[in-house]
Amino acid sequence: MDEQLTPFQDRFNQNPDRHDELSYDEVRSRLTPEKIAALLWMEQTGGEPDVIKLNGHWVIIDCVKESPTGRRSVCLDEAARLNRKKNAPAASVESMIKMFPLHLLTPDQYQAVQAKLTLDEKTSNWLATPEAIRQKGGALFGDRRYETTFIYHNGADSYYASRGFRVFLELD
Repeated sequence: MDEQLTPFQDRFNQNPDRHDELSYDEVRSRLTPEKIAALLWMEQTGGEPDVIKLNGHWVIIDCVKESPTGRRSVCLDEAARLNRKKNAPAASVESMIKMFPLHLLTPDQYQAVQAKLTLDEKTSNWLATPEAIRQKGGALFGDRRYETTFIYHNGADSYYASRGFRVFLELD
């Protein structure tokens, strides 16, 4: 199984500035079989996962420059996807990550990641949305334009070829 982790290990070694306090062996020792499955899925769907410190905690997070290609053109959740009257997408964020211990970024986490890495200058990403907004049919997403990170709203049932989602996996 460790040979499957080679792209992740190579990326980890090529970007020491993201996690200079941590060794690959420390990261590897924290990866349970369930976390390895999630990490491999992140890799397979184009996330280019690496380790960063997010709000004081070590996480494995999608570090690909633009929204992961294998996770675009999806609604936020299954309720929005199923309630779509025409042209429903094949999947939702919720359905794609439900079998893994992965988390969708909150707006605050997305802002924190953007402070460390410059991402999503051509794409956008769904974000964890408060239930009060979801109950009204809305959803949040973010992107970076003009050297500024923006958080916006849209209908949860919308989907676009350039909108996907980033996830993170807790290491602690």
